[in-house]
Amino acid sequence: MITLTDSARDKVFEFMEQASGDCVGLRVAAHRQGQRTFHYDLTLVLEGESTAEDMTVDAGRFTVYVDPDSAQLLEGTTIDFVSDSAGSGFKIDNPQATTTWDDPVAQRVQEVIDERVAPALASHGGWVELLGVEGEAAVIQFGGGCQGCGMSTVTLKQGIEAAILESVPEIKQVLDQTDHEAGVNPFYCG
Repeated sequence: MITLTDSARDKVFEFMEQASGDCVGLRVAAHRQGQRTFHYDLTLVLEGESTAEDMTVDAGRFTVYVDPDSAQLLEGTTIDFVSDSAGSGFKIDNPQATTTWDDPVAQRVQEVIDERVAPALASHGGWVELLGVEGEAAVIQFGGGCQGCGMSTVTLKQGIEAAILESVPEIKQVLDQTDHEAGVNPFYCG
């Protein structure tokens, strides 16, 4: 179900030792935000906080607890702890969150979104998904802090569209199919 690397196990155990109370493990939860976008929660579990429905994974010095709904979304996931010049944190590699397209143009657009766009939006609590390619247009949808944000048009034109047009010459425009009126927690209200 879930695999923790040695560095992830060491970091979780370090946090457990610093926690007040009888910490018995780590809860990992996954929530689907869009069609292909996930949000993850990692929290320490104190004695008595697990439930009978929880699925468990033996991580050596502690137990990983996963609710049944999250278990389906986390199948095959690896959790690592990484440190680099950008900082440090847990890195979740979930094969179910990997998007691949049969259309090579859509796949190249997806790679631009994954590598250049998504990290910047995530830092603001937002996300974007490629819904598809229609002719010379890439069709996207915003979510999280980007849905309803007053700066979403600027983000689309100066960020997302610029990056896609530069990297994928077959695409001539990017269309936003987001219902921005439904956004409840935009990062910036313009």
